[in-house]
Amino acid sequence: MKSIIVPVDFSEQSEKALKVAANLAKEHDAELLVLHMLELSPAIMSESGYVSQEQVVHLIRIGEKRFAKFLDKPYMKGVAITPVIKHYKVFSEVNDLAQKHNADLIVMGSHGTDGLKEIFIGSNTERVVRTSDVPVLVIKDDNEKFKVDNFVFACDFKEENIEALKKATEIAKLFKAQLHLVYINTPGDEFLSTEDAYTKISKLLNMATLGLEVEIYNDYSVEKGILNYSESLAADLIGIPTHGRRGLSHFFMGSIGEDIANHSKIPVITFKI
Repeated sequence: MKSIIVPVDFSEQSEKALKVAANLAKEHDAELLVLHMLELSPAIMSESGYVSQEQVVHLIRIGEKRFAKFLDKPYMKGVAITPVIKHYKVFSEVNDLAQKHNADLIVMGSHGTDGLKEIFIGSNTERVVRTSDVPVLVIKDDNEKFKVDNFVFACDFKEENIEALKKATEIAKLFKAQLHLVYINTPGDEFLSTEDAYTKISKLLNMATLGLEVEIYNDYSVEKGILNYSESLAADLIGIPTHGRRGLSHFFMGSIGEDIANHSKIPVITFKI
């Protein structure tokens, strides 16, 4: 891991992400690119939408001062930091920055289970997930000493998940974590016999040329299955695939991806497929 991106808005959630990113940067001797995107208030814009150069420079200077204060924390000592300020909130620019610097990971904070209507869905974090080609690690709680011993990766074991599965195995090796692959078997039309489930799983693993064990876990829904299985293992991280710009709503069925990201107390990492 050579480069990690952390988008920040100076909130409590983004500081939680910054702590984790700083810990990873120290552990892997990686560079930390801390990104802040300015929001140009309508109050400073003319009727034509024009913002003067002087006003933009003023906003940048304010942003730089807040940046310096935000990054002046004990846990940031010894970390190679590159602050980046963008003029507008364009979430695809996070992925552009990741591509430019060949970043390995994006770390972001999220409100999670605090009861807000707009938590993960439609949030800044979800917008970054939709446009990111690199894994996105979603952090909710203070976790300065971020350590992953048990990493759960769940998918439906269709062919489209091969690259996400391979990236998950790489992340597990990087974090020196034990990887637990799981297929969630649910009642109804999606139910598979044990034999059929293992046939489906074996087909994908053979295509991916991966010799890994997969557990079949039965539950009433995919979301409950992933969360219950992860909690039973005392997992430190949950991995899920996403369809990028089409959003997490295409993960398995309905909005399961968003539900997991919202309701999980465990950090979540997403992989684009």
